[in-house]
Amino acid sequence: MGSDFRPVSRENIEALWLQLEERAAAPGFDRRAGIFGPGSVSWRVNRESALFLGAGRAALLQLAHPWVAASLDQHSTLRADPLARFHNTFRIVFTMVFGSFEQAMAASHHLYRLHTHIEGELATDIGTYHRGSRYMANEVNALLWVFATLIDSALLAYESVLAPLSDVEREAYYTESKMLAALFGIPAEAMPGAWSDFAQYMHDVVAGDQLGVDPVARQMAGDVLHGKGSWIPVPGWYRALTAAWLPDRMRVEFNLPFDESQQLSGQRAQRWLRHIVPRMPAVLRFVGPYHEARSRLCDKQPGLATRASNRFWMGSARMMFGEQ
Repeated sequence: MGSDFRPVSRENIEALWLQLEERAAAPGFDRRAGIFGPGSVSWRVNRESALFLGAGRAALLQLAHPWVAASLDQHSTLRADPLARFHNTFRIVFTMVFGSFEQAMAASHHLYRLHTHIEGELATDIGTYHRGSRYMANEVNALLWVFATLIDSALLAYESVLAPLSDVEREAYYTESKMLAALFGIPAEAMPGAWSDFAQYMHDVVAGDQLGVDPVARQMAGDVLHGKGSWIPVPGWYRALTAAWLPDRMRVEFNLPFDESQQLSGQRAQRWLRHIVPRMPAVLRFVGPYHEARSRLCDKQPGLATRASNRFWMGSARMMFGEQ
């Protein structure tokens, strides 16, 4: 990235944590409700289990960034256990969204510490990136791309099977997401200003030279889309939806099949999901961390169904950061 290489120092992240602490100290702030709270668009969107429909898309878009792909190849278990990668991501993000303020902050501290150990050099030339060039996880541009793929894919999945947000709600969702970005270590000045600016950022990155797929990223993407290491098989319609939701360039670079049969499979899946998802019982439609948060606000312990849902989504029965 040349002169645009912007590591997040300890001083940088502590300034972001201080800003969040100052916000939490304001009169009327409910620390038990966390960063967002039950009245937020973020709770409304992120409680939906249908967001998992966009997880494959987000994962592949992340792998299209050479730094992210290299860090996942060299510093994670993604190639051997893709399910663990999903669990780790959801455990952190769901805790930031639905955890108490203390839990959300603890998840942010954990993520920063984790990222401090992830750095290295690219093993091959990929696009405009040269072999031996340096990468690190705690770098603003890399963090912003990973974060952007998550919130963009979440909203795409949500609006594909549920009523789309209004312009006001979409702007509120994006404004709230800036607080989530701070927990990731992304400073406010690095974030696109409004939702339209964010959409332009996504378009520019995909169309530009920041992304590039090598054989290693392609193999990891195949492992993700075929559920390697998981006892749950990935259905063909899910792969078809993922391919349909990716930019054309990414489908080509990942060598994803997308002939007429795949296109029809994705279209059929989206039609029946639009019929089924709104009618699902809340215990299945909404993710366990959301139910756990609602229980916390009622001074109750999460029930068996919530703990089982948490295990499915996060690999653990409870949100594990900070106070329980």
